[in-house]
Amino acid sequence: MNGEGDIIDYFPVAQALLTAVFIGLIGLVTTTVFGLLGTDISRHISYGIFSTLVTLLAHSMMMFYLIGKGKAVKDAMTEHSVTGDYYRRIAAARKPVFSIGTLAMAATMVTAIMGASVDTRVLPPIVHALLAYGAIVCNLAAAKIEIAALLESSRIVAEVNRRLARTMHEGPA
Repeated sequence: MNGEGDIIDYFPVAQALLTAVFIGLIGLVTTTVFGLLGTDISRHISYGIFSTLVTLLAHSMMMFYLIGKGKAVKDAMTEHSVTGDYYRRIAAARKPVFSIGTLAMAATMVTAIMGASVDTRVLPPIVHALLAYGAIVCNLAAAKIEIAALLESSRIVAEVNRRLARTMHEGPA
């Protein structure tokens, strides 16, 4: 893949994004465990803030990455007069990421914000705990869909790269 004519070098970025998603998810689970134990609330709050920020960054960067991947495919197709449904397929692969990624970010933010209400005794801890469980489930679902989108978009990019390589060696079809 990483030869001349490749439209995007995708492995390092995709790996970094998935690493960030899983660091955020592990942080959310760890934060939940600290909250359930109730023995170190300052650590629960610190981990919660950090994990929320990492999670929000990871999901939003994943969305931007998939937008950029689609644009790279579209630009390569236009520049090299490549026909096919590559752009439509990459758009279809990334579409579910936006809805579930947004839901995961919203659930994570609401959980963090409601945590402050627990700290000030405005909200009972069980509400915050239930929101945390929901946020973890949303983030797991988002990770699953993001992995599928990355795999499919990588396959599509590989197809486009092979097509470009043939076009460059043989001339336009």
